[in-house]
Amino acid sequence: MTAVRTPSPPPLPVRQRAVAPAGGLSPMLSRLAAERATGVLVRERGSLYLSEGQVVHAESPATPGLDVLLTVRGALNAEGWREAVAEAGARRLVGRFLVDRGRIAKGALELCHLGALYDAAYFVLGPSSAPSRFRYGAAHWLGPVHPVPVAAVERETLRRRELLHRIWPDPATDDAPLVRIERLDEPTVAPRQAAVLGRVDGTRTAADISRALGRPAFHTLVDLRRLAAAGVVAPAPGTEVPACHEERERFDAAIPAEARAALRATSPAGAPPGPAPVTPAALTPAPDTPAPATSAGTATARTTPPAPTTPPVAPPAPTALPARDTPSLTLTPLTPPDPPDPLAPPGTPDPLAHLALTSTDPDVSLLRRLRDALEAL
Repeated sequence: MTAVRTPSPPPLPVRQRAVAPAGGLSPMLSRLAAERATGVLVRERGSLYLSEGQVVHAESPATPGLDVLLTVRGALNAEGWREAVAEAGARRLVGRFLVDRGRIAKGALELCHLGALYDAAYFVLGPSSAPSRFRYGAAHWLGPVHPVPVAAVERETLRRRELLHRIWPDPATDDAPLVRIERLDEPTVAPRQAAVLGRVDGTRTAADISRALGRPAFHTLVDLRRLAAAGVVAPAPGTEVPACHEERERFDAAIPAEARAALRATSPAGAPPGPAPVTPAALTPAPDTPAPATSAGTATARTTPPAPTTPPVAPPAPTALPARDTPSLTLTPLTPPDPPDPLAPPGTPDPLAHLALTSTDPDVSLLRRLRDALEAL
């Protein structure tokens, strides 16, 4: 008996987490976390409130406040919010007041608060030429809700920055007034992006659109970058890129090579480093059906050619049956979907860095299910 050796299955792609540069995005913030300081760190684009070295709240003029996110989405009525601020604002216990009075569930408040915190921290921790200052002992009127370690805030900020750069590397749409570009072959946009596009009028910025829609500002930046990549929106004529974006480019260039390699480890195999090209197809969600195999991404498998059929007595010479299609394995980068809702459970895996395994081979499908089960653990 001759043993038949089958080739080992290809390695499954593993998602890599973003790694913050050595020293953190803000050395001053890292020092405050190490000494377990309590107070408020004031930077050019907002403030971070700390309690015993952990971030408990973040505010930025570029993002909608927690009150906007709660009331516009219907989680809390405006009257209930005003009552909480009037009754418990001086005692810095607005969050506890809302929960104790039954205005909002504790879990819903924590999830929405985390979304607002990460949203504002993205702008607060952006590169800045203005000096930072820290006021010891200062506390926010919202009160404690859900503290977050400084390292987690910095890691999420860096991940979001890299995500925007992969979608569309030009940051001009982040702060400038936006205009809509009329095209004969205008691509079809998703309903979420259509709501953003409908508020582009030549004067509104991304922050204005976020407040009008009651959505996190970063989610709006993602939609606008996709629309800009498709050639649907652009900064208003005569708009200059703010100086903070030039600082950001210099800051990104200073990120160590190890950290940048870890962040870009989710690129398809064989692809050069750097942002992937974006086409108008990125505006629509990725289909659930397997993508067709290509010669560049196919792994050949051992197949046995079928034997020719036995000809019957009457018909002429027999004809061979067509050979079965060779099972193929294709690694296809997923199109980034809409950003997660701020009320999504914390710790939800980021769907933007995965690679999809699509194959017609049942063995590969089994591997895919095993991988999903392991990741779920």
